[in-house]
Amino acid sequence: MKLKRFGLIAMLLYVYNVSIAEELSAKKADRLLNIKMNNELRVCIWPDYYSITYRNPRTQMLEGIDIDIAHAFAEFLDVNIIFVDSSFAMLVENLSNNRCDIAMHGVGVREDRAQFMAFTQPHLRSGIFAVGRKNNSDIQSWEDIDQLGNIVVAQKGTYMEPVMRDQLEYAELTVVDDFMAREQEVMSGRADVFMTDYPYALRMVSLTQWARLIEPPTPLAPTDYAYAVPLNEDQWLKTVNHFMDEIRSKGLLLEFARKNGLEPIVLVD
Repeated sequence: MKLKRFGLIAMLLYVYNVSIAEELSAKKADRLLNIKMNNELRVCIWPDYYSITYRNPRTQMLEGIDIDIAHAFAEFLDVNIIFVDSSFAMLVENLSNNRCDIAMHGVGVREDRAQFMAFTQPHLRSGIFAVGRKNNSDIQSWEDIDQLGNIVVAQKGTYMEPVMRDQLEYAELTVVDDFMAREQEVMSGRADVFMTDYPYALRMVSLTQWARLIEPPTPLAPTDYAYAVPLNEDQWLKTVNHFMDEIRSKGLLLEFARKNGLEPIVLVD
């Protein structure tokens, strides 16, 4: 009796899993059609990404270049837009589980991500910068960073994490994921610098009194930023790329970059 009951439960679980898989497959079959039918575009964002996808703490409004582009994309598709809070650490999971149709928060184009998602044409390119404290006399230049006793912080899931693991020989790398953890580690003195990109470095020097921007002598790991969509959805990827071609040719991409202080890293060609 117990064996029969166990077999029945196993069969039900199998049928359930198959039905879920089929449902996800159907949703992926024609994403654009589903978006049109539901009249909504679901966009994953990281709401702490200054000048990219940033929720202003004073107004609680979203702002940044990818917010502007996302609104333009929804208008292009003639649908409503829904922003889904996400992060780089949750990027793969949210795309795989169909929580959003597209991730639009300056996703670094990396080989280790390509097995989980497809990338659109890049629209930004940034290298790695360090942010330290102005009152830290021990670190005045890039050459001062990789020294014994120094602690360098990187955000989990960003491309700075693997790059700095390869780059650092003497300093210790700490990886964090909590909100504002990088800044808190450096502000408190528990770490000496944190690694970031141009947009986030821009935030630190614009909004704080304590932060010092430290540039490498030559560009370090210049990385293209694009949008990410689920794998094997070629028609959906083609639609997004067509839209990006449109705003690039009409000058809207450059306009959005200028508006958000990102003209130095925008790819308009």
